[in-house]
Amino acid sequence: MPNKNRTPSYQEIEFNVSKEQEGVRLDRLLAEHPSIQSRTKAAQLCSLGLVSLNDKPQKPSFKPEPGSQVRVQLPIQTPPSKLEAYNFPLEIIFEDNQLVVVNKPAGLVVHPSLGHESNTLVNALLYHIKNLSMGFQENRPGIVHRLDKDTSGILVIAKNDQSHAFLAKQFKEKTVHRIYHAVVFGRPKKNSGTCRSYLHRHPNDRKRFASIPNQENEVNPSGKLAITHYKTLSTSLNGLSLIECRLETGRTHQIRVHLSEIGHPIIGDKIYGGLNRTKNLKSIKLRKMIYNIDRIALHARELAFIHPTTGKLLSYSTQWPDPMIELLTEIGFKNV
Repeated sequence: MPNKNRTPSYQEIEFNVSKEQEGVRLDRLLAEHPSIQSRTKAAQLCSLGLVSLNDKPQKPSFKPEPGSQVRVQLPIQTPPSKLEAYNFPLEIIFEDNQLVVVNKPAGLVVHPSLGHESNTLVNALLYHIKNLSMGFQENRPGIVHRLDKDTSGILVIAKNDQSHAFLAKQFKEKTVHRIYHAVVFGRPKKNSGTCRSYLHRHPNDRKRFASIPNQENEVNPSGKLAITHYKTLSTSLNGLSLIECRLETGRTHQIRVHLSEIGHPIIGDKIYGGLNRTKNLKSIKLRKMIYNIDRIALHARELAFIHPTTGKLLSYSTQWPDPMIELLTEIGFKNV
């Protein structure tokens, strides 16, 4: 059930370049706007002739002077997507004409990418939701934030560009409430704390991210600022801990990197050391259960945000999926 043809219509965006934005590339300026939020999208708009600077088209790399007028014709509706619908059962927690909240299972990739061109959450959404807006990036319609493939839990999806911009602004301004639960090896020395670092692709392994040292005082640090607040909810006799993480930022692999770097990798995490330490567990049954879960022990437990049109606070919470509850019970974490 791919989306039907649509005649593009446009939303006009207009703003003046400020003194503080002097020397900044046009695509970077456009990416700061809540309705665009992507340099790739900004470059596409420029290439299509939908961006003008003082009434003249400009390249994405152009650096406008302060006071220059930027005008963007932003497509509200786009031509049909090439994405194929995927008949996959989704647990929809809430839905109205603006958004949908889903409980994503582990093992499901959020949107198509290299190596995962189909059978993603986006493809499943296209099967279940007929009026899902395709937005401008056609391979990730409605996607405001993401979860790793092997992480389960709550996601909010936007149904139109206006809702997408409104929700994305909340994530950017760090006003969205996000709580994750993780089962890790070891017991943190402090019951609570904050991990703050700049994350970048690992220099030797492109599948991994790592904190870059000595970045805190730099004016233009490489990497992206990542802040995770954590506290220990419970510990077990077998040396495992249940950790609550509250995200202030939402970087790729953020929780996984931070917990691993403080010496407490997440159970089942092959990339960040959460599988290597399984062999040290005394319980043979517990070792087998961890090897068999085929996911990481990370779950997006709570999500709260302001609704785009009603202005009301929406708050949702979901339990660990059944296979994980069995493992948690065996560890000694009951009623979690």
